[in-house]
Amino acid sequence: MLTILGFVMIATFLVLIMMKKMSPIAALVLIPALFCVLVGQGAKLGDYVLEGVGNLAPTAAMLMFAIVYFGVMIDVGLFDPIVRGILRFCKADPMRIVVGTAVLAAIVSLDGDGSTTFMITVSAMYPLYKRLGMSLVVMTGVAATANGVMNTLPWGGPTARAATALKLDAADIFVPMIPALAVGLVFVFALAYVLGRRERKRLGCLTLDEAVEAPAEVLVTAGGGGGEAPRKSPGGGDDADAGPAYAADGGGFQGLDPDRATLRPKLYWFNAGLTVVLLASMIMELLPIPVLFLIGAALALTVNYPNMADQKARIAAHADNVLNVAGMVFAAAVFTGVLTGTGMVKHMADWLVGAVPDAMGPHMALVTGLLSLPLTYFMSNDGFYFGVLPVLAEAGAAHGVSSLEIARASLVGQALHMSSPLVPAVYVLVGMAKVEFGDHTRFTVKWAALTSLVVLGAGILFGII
Repeated sequence: MLTILGFVMIATFLVLIMMKKMSPIAALVLIPALFCVLVGQGAKLGDYVLEGVGNLAPTAAMLMFAIVYFGVMIDVGLFDPIVRGILRFCKADPMRIVVGTAVLAAIVSLDGDGSTTFMITVSAMYPLYKRLGMSLVVMTGVAATANGVMNTLPWGGPTARAATALKLDAADIFVPMIPALAVGLVFVFALAYVLGRRERKRLGCLTLDEAVEAPAEVLVTAGGGGGEAPRKSPGGGDDADAGPAYAADGGGFQGLDPDRATLRPKLYWFNAGLTVVLLASMIMELLPIPVLFLIGAALALTVNYPNMADQKARIAAHADNVLNVAGMVFAAAVFTGVLTGTGMVKHMADWLVGAVPDAMGPHMALVTGLLSLPLTYFMSNDGFYFGVLPVLAEAGAAHGVSSLEIARASLVGQALHMSSPLVPAVYVLVGMAKVEFGDHTRFTVKWAALTSLVVLGAGILFGII
């Protein structure tokens, strides 16, 4: 019964948000609360929620201060050179813009943190998508899928979890997987090219001057499913919350206003150094990530904006994103708390593992790869790698399949995992891009699942899995 109710609860949640019958926050809270009562454990709802909140509180704190930190870095102009480089490559060609999104997301993903990847990628690319009227779900979908492939880096989380759960060396798991992951990343770039060609065909390829001179109401639309109604661009004077200002500089379109008052050019190398130290400290695990971002945000605000009024203004400017993301994370804590506390996750996983025919025993690596798609989408990485993977590895060992192969196969679902409603970083992505989560899910899931299958196929082809 718990197995059925678990699947029904997840399906209900996904259907309601994709049909836009409920907001993600409301659905994440109310649906699990209802199902907790239906399984007869309503009296324990408070305990489950508090446990879920306790588990996700560090993540919420990290996201809150990470948003403030990177928001300030964007304000002061740290990423302007990256933006200008991407813009020079992209020009006003939708195909180049989508490919540039995939490349930028993949590069920034090297820091191992999805939230920072999405903040930097959206901040750089959002102005171009808005100005040309491109589909914002194309941006979020490509960024999430590229980050999902790169999320398999040893310091990204899944590989370390698999190594810990099966008592293996992370390098032994990851290094042989590099060719398959490289194929997956190339597939994401090819996908970006195809989606970009589709956008180019839909919108036409404007010149730089045309992108600047065309009427705002023509250029800025909902972007073919971006989750918002058409509205004028900042150039038209109607969009008060569209983010950084747009500017035409030297006849070319620029995403971020190069003359905005928040710039601190004299402190560029301080901010660059601070960011490098912060990211290096994260990789070296000198301090917990929430503490690092808390200290980093405080330093960034104090040094760049010593005036108290300026500090308050910068915090207020990013408060909307902070509140949306933190609220979503704590709402997700209700969902995960109930799913785990009632035992639904365990019963669902046991049922799926038990449904594997005995004849598939020698092919448990393939089975693990296929199961990693739905399981890492409907479960947290912790739940899958520490709860399900050991069971799969034990079943594989009984049929002579090594734990290393099982561990490698378990990584292939990460491209899909990064768009899971249980991943806090995805709310940073859709929140900053002003895209409805349901729209993002509807667009991205099929492409992310296909990317995961490509990685799995490449792993089998190369003899890795």
